[in-house]
Amino acid sequence: MLLIPLNVYWIVRLEVVGFSYPTLVVPFTNVIFLFFILLFLNLASGKFLGSRFLNQGELITVYVMLNISSAIASTDMLQVLVSTMGHAFYFATPENEWKELFWDYLPRWLVVHDKAALEGYYNGGTSFYSWQNVKAWLLPAFVWLCFIVVLIFMMICLCSILRRQWTEREKLTYPVIRLPLEMSERKFTFFNNKLMWMGFIIAALISLINGLEFFFPALPEIPVKRRTISHLFTERPWNLMGGVDLAFYPFVLGVSFLIPLDLLFSCWIFFWYYKAELMIGGLAGYMNMPRFPYQSDQAFGAVISIMLFTLWRGRAHLKNVVSGIASPKSEADVNEPLPNKFAVLGFISGFFLLSAFSLRIGMKVLIVPVFFVAYFLLATFITRMRAEIGLCVHYMGHIEPRKMITEELGTKILGRGTLTVFALYSFFNRAYRSHPMPHQLEGFKLASSAGIRLRRLSFAMLVAAALTVLVGFWEYLHLYYNRGVTSGYFGLWIVGFGNETFFGLQNWLYYPTGTDGVGISFMGIGFLTSSILMFLRMRFLWFPFHPLGYAMAGDLGMFWCPFFASFVLKWIILKYGGLKLYRKAVPFFLGLMLGDLFIGSVWSIIGIAMDRTIYSFFP
Repeated sequence: MLLIPLNVYWIVRLEVVGFSYPTLVVPFTNVIFLFFILLFLNLASGKFLGSRFLNQGELITVYVMLNISSAIASTDMLQVLVSTMGHAFYFATPENEWKELFWDYLPRWLVVHDKAALEGYYNGGTSFYSWQNVKAWLLPAFVWLCFIVVLIFMMICLCSILRRQWTEREKLTYPVIRLPLEMSERKFTFFNNKLMWMGFIIAALISLINGLEFFFPALPEIPVKRRTISHLFTERPWNLMGGVDLAFYPFVLGVSFLIPLDLLFSCWIFFWYYKAELMIGGLAGYMNMPRFPYQSDQAFGAVISIMLFTLWRGRAHLKNVVSGIASPKSEADVNEPLPNKFAVLGFISGFFLLSAFSLRIGMKVLIVPVFFVAYFLLATFITRMRAEIGLCVHYMGHIEPRKMITEELGTKILGRGTLTVFALYSFFNRAYRSHPMPHQLEGFKLASSAGIRLRRLSFAMLVAAALTVLVGFWEYLHLYYNRGVTSGYFGLWIVGFGNETFFGLQNWLYYPTGTDGVGISFMGIGFLTSSILMFLRMRFLWFPFHPLGYAMAGDLGMFWCPFFASFVLKWIILKYGGLKLYRKAVPFFLGLMLGDLFIGSVWSIIGIAMDRTIYSFFP
């Protein structure tokens, strides 16, 4: 809890002022850095004082709480919320007609509408600590705090319900947690491994040289970050396939080496399948269809299919969970994050609370369950994907529920109230790179490996969430009132969140659309394709194509190049050295991850001290 304010401050300064984004990738770089420092302080305590002040379980608890904190404070959640709460009132003009379009549909207790309080917020040079300013933000901040805590609690309930099936029965690999688990191992054998330090030094030197290039431009830059090669494809049909990037991020190579070989193959092969769709569509004359090949619709159909197959595979477990509601407490409940009865009833209660809240602020009755079912379906999909593939970046904004509902059903039937609520809900639907739910399930996996009582960790997650919202509002508002949201390039970026939200709402209202039959058809194609792939994988163990790769083919986080490189390296090692050589090689790749994340964090701290962006190792 003492580290959370420091952690949130780090995120605020990096993502708002420094334009470096530690929460866009997993593991979170800021958390790995703090965890690394804490481990060595703990080790030094054991060596010089005779006993370590934290055991493995306590270290893991700190790691999980900081992850939850970072996910909420990030540019994909709290930053968007704070940045949009006063935007509709401060930037309303006679020309954009926002007052006539949707002011009446914005509940005053959810937004900041006091123009006097917003003057300092947007123009800066003042203090947040006046009663007029605090009063304007107090009630909306408290309501959104309650909303976020309920949302986080529902995710914990879902993770508690799914944990045993995914972790103990299907034995998913959880590649993302391998690094913190090895780092916190009781005997510290990880830090005695020479191959680990070799990987660490290679990645650290790359990041060190690229950072020094900022101070000494004559130094050569090592090209590991994403670079486009689209300029090499100037003739048809190659120029029809859109952007193609090369990247060799050391941390991506490290994470992807831990992904099962067939899943790794599916990731990069379906990326090129998506590019082939673009080329074929262009040659066939479909380029006048701006959304062709309707990748977002295909992906959403694939998500539905994958989740239905996943639930069907775990139907026996889910049946036991549901049947346990009416039965007395069982021994199986003791090892779960929440008792099954409490988890099921807690999720249902949370669903009704959020539904009632959404109805109260203007969403249509029939849209409420569609929206929240789609949201938690997508959240569960991302959690499953992280547990199975360990994809280190997952944008997923192209298939978020608001986008799917407005594009497939059209905006005509939704009405102004529902569309305005969609705008208010942009802060947890805009993008899913730092979604909290995967960190919760990964936290339970870490906890079970370290012997922590999962129920206590559930409580710690809720504490971390509530504290982060409180601290986050305070730190964002302190910064914005001091510097001014509209000041400089940093201001353009923050104002951009509000423009994106409310100009999007304005377009929905100005240009109503009908149901998109073609989009729904492509959603069906995605559902069918993914179902066939899943069926073939269940029937034939050798079948190499996984529907998760198909669903993520068009996502911004699909780094085909490092995935391909890791696939080739892992295939060679397994073919000629077997599992024994693979296990020996794993520490080297974990060292690549740690070195890249650690030195990247050091550069970010130096950047905060200098109030400049020095070197951002990602993106």
